[in-house]
Amino acid sequence: MPTTPPASVELAVVDRNGFVESRHVGVAVVLAPDGTEKLALGDVTAAFLPRSSMKPLQALACLSAGADLADERLAISMASHCGTDRHAQLARDILQSAGLTEDDLGCPAAWPTDTASRDELVRDHGAPSPLRMNCSGKHAAMLLTCVANGWSTADYLDPQHPLQMHIREVLERLVGERMTTTAIDGCGAPVYAMSLVGLARAIQRIATSSERSPFALHRSAGALVRAVKEHPWTVDGPGRPDTIVIERLGVFSKMGAEGVQVMTAPDGTTVALKMLDGSNRAGWAVALRLLERAGALSTEAVDETLALLPLTVSGGAGVVGSIRAVV
Repeated sequence: MPTTPPASVELAVVDRNGFVESRHVGVAVVLAPDGTEKLALGDVTAAFLPRSSMKPLQALACLSAGADLADERLAISMASHCGTDRHAQLARDILQSAGLTEDDLGCPAAWPTDTASRDELVRDHGAPSPLRMNCSGKHAAMLLTCVANGWSTADYLDPQHPLQMHIREVLERLVGERMTTTAIDGCGAPVYAMSLVGLARAIQRIATSSERSPFALHRSAGALVRAVKEHPWTVDGPGRPDTIVIERLGVFSKMGAEGVQVMTAPDGTTVALKMLDGSNRAGWAVALRLLERAGALSTEAVDETLALLPLTVSGGAGVVGSIRAVV
């Protein structure tokens, strides 16, 4: 975020027995289906790091550079998955198709974030692996792209590598802004600062693209969105928030670390938000309520979906409060 925090608003609160215990402030933007700015909460032009909400853009860049990905393999290329056996195998399959192994991955080794998968791995005397890291699908897709183009794989995460230069060019085209600040994401890949409204426009362009478009980039984006909606388990994991939102509402949804969330409803209405405290726990609730407020989702559908997300506050063995949007 900039040195001086952007103008922000309260987006969510945490209540315990009716007492507001915590407050989440941030910035959010809603784009109408035609791309016009329908609602801006706070300064949506301030630069920020989109983290993993940028993955759909990176995946599309890999496709446009010749990566042979489809269906589940394509969907996991933009995932922040929970490291189940199925996720790890998909990433391994992508690597094998390129003649590579997990040793070629530049992302760090990790335990699954899925509790059952982690427990099983521990019982089997397993160890953390780059394949279990939540960004392994993105990294596998990047390596496949390198092999397809004859680019080196050992340094594929270098911001000056041909792959990363191509990704940056595609990002600038979709976001409509120059990428003037480069940082390194938690997985080791470059991440670029951009405005929240720029990210929203990029996500909307991807989520509303058609596989029948006369433009190759739009056709690839349409294929990516179809893969995600047909295989939502790949993007997060069974019973996890992004997967639930995609499955139940047909919403294109992607979380990013440090309090970032993007969503595009079936009608094209798009939300992007950033919590200034870096917390992700309220992002799904706020984004869904903003889509409801814009008329893109029904109150009933949003209520039913929120009931399935981890938004309750415990007291002893009972539920005494909730994490709720105030927008």
